[in-house]
Amino acid sequence: MMMGEGSVGALVPSVKAESRTTSATTATETALAIVSAEATTTRMVELGGEIDKDLLCPICMQIIKDAFLTVCGHSFCYMCIITHLNNKNDCPCCAHFLTSSQLFPNFLLNKLLKKTSARQIAKTASPIEHLRQALHQGYDASVKELDSLLSLLAEKKRKKEQEEAESNMLVLLDFLHCLRKQKVDELNEIQNDLQYIKEDINSVERHRMELYRTRERYSLKLRMHLDEPPASKGWPSSTDKQSSGLMSSARSLQGGIGSGNFQKKKADIKASISSQGLQRKEAFSGSESQSVIQSGLAVARKKRIHTQFNDLQEYYLQKRRNLASQGHKQEERDMNTIKREGYHAGLEDFQSVLTTFTRYSRLRVIAELRHGDLFHSANIVSSIEFDRDDEFFATAGVSRRIKVFEFSSVVNEPADAHCPIVEMSTRSKLSCLSWNKYTKNQIASSDYEGIVTVWDVTTRQSVMEYEEHEKRAWSVDFSRTEPSMLVSGSDDCKVKVWCTKQEASVLNIDMKANICCVKYNPGSSFHVAVGSADHTIHYYDLRNTSAPLHVFSGHRKAVSYVKFLSNNELASASTDSTLRLWDVKENLPVRTFRGHANEKNFVGLSVNSEYIACGSETNEVFVYHKAISKPATSHEFGSPDMDDTDDGAGSYFISAVCWKSNSPTMLTANSQGTIKVLVLAA
Repeated sequence: MMMGEGSVGALVPSVKAESRTTSATTATETALAIVSAEATTTRMVELGGEIDKDLLCPICMQIIKDAFLTVCGHSFCYMCIITHLNNKNDCPCCAHFLTSSQLFPNFLLNKLLKKTSARQIAKTASPIEHLRQALHQGYDASVKELDSLLSLLAEKKRKKEQEEAESNMLVLLDFLHCLRKQKVDELNEIQNDLQYIKEDINSVERHRMELYRTRERYSLKLRMHLDEPPASKGWPSSTDKQSSGLMSSARSLQGGIGSGNFQKKKADIKASISSQGLQRKEAFSGSESQSVIQSGLAVARKKRIHTQFNDLQEYYLQKRRNLASQGHKQEERDMNTIKREGYHAGLEDFQSVLTTFTRYSRLRVIAELRHGDLFHSANIVSSIEFDRDDEFFATAGVSRRIKVFEFSSVVNEPADAHCPIVEMSTRSKLSCLSWNKYTKNQIASSDYEGIVTVWDVTTRQSVMEYEEHEKRAWSVDFSRTEPSMLVSGSDDCKVKVWCTKQEASVLNIDMKANICCVKYNPGSSFHVAVGSADHTIHYYDLRNTSAPLHVFSGHRKAVSYVKFLSNNELASASTDSTLRLWDVKENLPVRTFRGHANEKNFVGLSVNSEYIACGSETNEVFVYHKAISKPATSHEFGSPDMDDTDDGAGSYFISAVCWKSNSPTMLTANSQGTIKVLVLAA
């Protein structure tokens, strides 16, 4: 091998430029000839003619175009046979030796083909085509005949234009009818909505007047109590006046002592009257200040309504329309509700949402603590959970420790006194915790080695260790209805169900993607929701795991958390920066929540009956009302211990959140190891 060849490397073989040009020209001409022949054949077939096989080229199987005859007596398209002879020197029909010099034009066949084509066209040609051909062939028509023909054509043209205009009008009319129907449907819907609103306004006004009258009655009673002297026993009678007069005159005869007592009593009465007046003034001034505060809160709540007006409007109309679309039995049930409370069920549901949504506007910090060493990098809190009675809460994370704190101490004692009352060490980093809701001292954990452990918090020892998972276990959850059962999910694409009374798993579900989260339905020990890296949520009945009851699709990335708000409502979080609410009873998507940022980390998810809380990779906690798709409020974690210019300050994210049961209070933690107790406030 030459050095030049080695440096360049192997080249793709290519033909010479001249031969390539010739071949390209020939190929182009052949292609054009074939296309022309196909067009002719198609034309004759469309005209209803039967094509004789003898008129077809044996090579392209189309009507022969520019026929040439070989010495062996076969006819071909000129371009077809020339192309063939460039590759082989034989006849395509009989394999006789053949060269391009042995080809001769077949004039007779060409003439025959032209006549055949013209005859086929003439058979099916329209009168217009016949007229055009006659005029082209020099037909001599008189002026009168041409005028008559022009008049006929003009009349025909006007008729066609009229028909075309009518057709266009029909199309336009059809469009307008469809548009009218659509707008009428919209108008009917708006009228129905207006009727709902009118009914609800009347109901609310009636209810408001009842509340106003009740308030006035209470105010009147309050004024009467304030006006009445405490020792008053009614107006004295005339006999009492006379006896009191005699007694006073008798006392006056005894000297100045009686007079002094009388003056003293008079002063006491004046003091009593003035003190009652002062109490009355204080009562009224207190009510006035309270009304000012109430009016200020009302203004703030109205502002929150206008901020999320579109979402609230959609929720209200959805509730009212769903109520109207239900059956007669439901209407009777609703009539009983109206008679009893003055509200439709839909309005009552909406009022509950409106009340809870507008009640809070911010998150207030009531306590804060550090989870680990300030200068230690492994401070991420992966999971934070309250115990059964909300008396204690536990934290776990990459520090390989489970720490249990007393909630009241964290809230009430100074920040420097926050120490865990229990601390348990583990072999691996922890990913998730779950308290047993029946056995107060029992808690389960999952770790990065795939081990699921059940701990006794009292003895600080592990009760059971399950090591069947082959990869990192991301999630574990105790059943609320069957306290001895728990479920876990892992990167090994397996969901395992365990019993604290057995040393091995009692059930195994193999899936196709990594498992990121698992959760028992709070009302059932058989139903489990599983979120995975395939962007879906599988909802299983553990009594038959051959196929899920339903697969909820909608997220665009991995599903990192699943939590139940109720037996039928399931919330999910994903690294597509959305939360979603699902109805597991009807197998339907309900709502999508957007506002936080989550593209790669586990940022936490927690729910209660009304609110959904999650973290964000912007180091913020977001709270959503389950009926509104936009955040109700948020709180940003600061970094007081770090300089704002530090490059690492912006890399922190919320890593865990947990609501306190039936309370506006929550626990939140971030990747820096800071834990805050937040409460929803007005």
